[in-house]
Amino acid sequence: MLHGTEPYGGTTLPPNRASGVTNVQQAREALGRRLRELRQQAGLTGKQLAESLSWPPSKISKLENGRQSPTDRDIRAWTRTTGSERETETLLASLHTLEVQHAEWQRLLRLGLRPHQNEIAQLDAKTRLFRVFEATVIPGIIQTADYARFRFAQGIALFKVPNDIDAAVEARVKRQDILYRRDKQFHFVLTEAALRLRLCPPEVMLVQLDRLVSLSALPNVRLGIIGFETAYVVAPWHGFWLLDNDLVMVETFSAELNLAQPQEIELYASIFDQLAAAASYGRAARAIITRVIDDLAPEVPKDGS
Repeated sequence: MLHGTEPYGGTTLPPNRASGVTNVQQAREALGRRLRELRQQAGLTGKQLAESLSWPPSKISKLENGRQSPTDRDIRAWTRTTGSERETETLLASLHTLEVQHAEWQRLLRLGLRPHQNEIAQLDAKTRLFRVFEATVIPGIIQTADYARFRFAQGIALFKVPNDIDAAVEARVKRQDILYRRDKQFHFVLTEAALRLRLCPPEVMLVQLDRLVSLSALPNVRLGIIGFETAYVVAPWHGFWLLDNDLVMVETFSAELNLAQPQEIELYASIFDQLAAAASYGRAARAIITRVIDDLAPEVPKDGS
């Protein structure tokens, strides 16, 4: 639930666009190889190490082959048992870097939804230029309170995390104050699908669509809509946030990916530019939103009906 979507982004990364996922897996595998080296240097088989630690042998295999990430406790137990405690801090640093790159929702949200919203607000405060592409949802920073409530509710149900939905909605709405700061620039690109997917009741979506029209008039907000009739040069595989030229954030069903390698940032900046070039802006964007409003309005119950 980073910036916008829900705890699960509703989008997964296809193999040919999964460079961030690949880098994370490579880091996990490298950590596993180092653990294997320390075990071998200690003259222990996997079975012997597992017995010493009272672990199932399968856990040793999963850690060494990068199929499971160790915990801090696992690292400390491993280095203690293999007589390589001098390596503990280096291994922990590698693990924590991996955790930043691949932050699993179950871990991020273990204390509830609001703490993570507050963390995002701190990142927002440092960012000057926000470039946001979403294919399936309205970005969190421009969601209405009711739309946000439905997004959070789905996350709570999926991950069984503490229900602090009122506080989380309050925090998300509070974050939107930065939309009115002239030192911040926002460029949102949404697909028409993001306006039409039924992620909340029609009456909630109508208010959300009206808010998009209002926000598009802000001097520091550029809102582009890619209509269904548009021919794509780059397929809209998944949503992402590009924060200045420092970080790309992607939400998958299971985790938040934080991509900071220069080549990744350059790739996503290029993709954003191509998606942005395909979008309609100003009066044309508002015409698409109005078309969706007109299609949705008949589904809203009349007062007293």
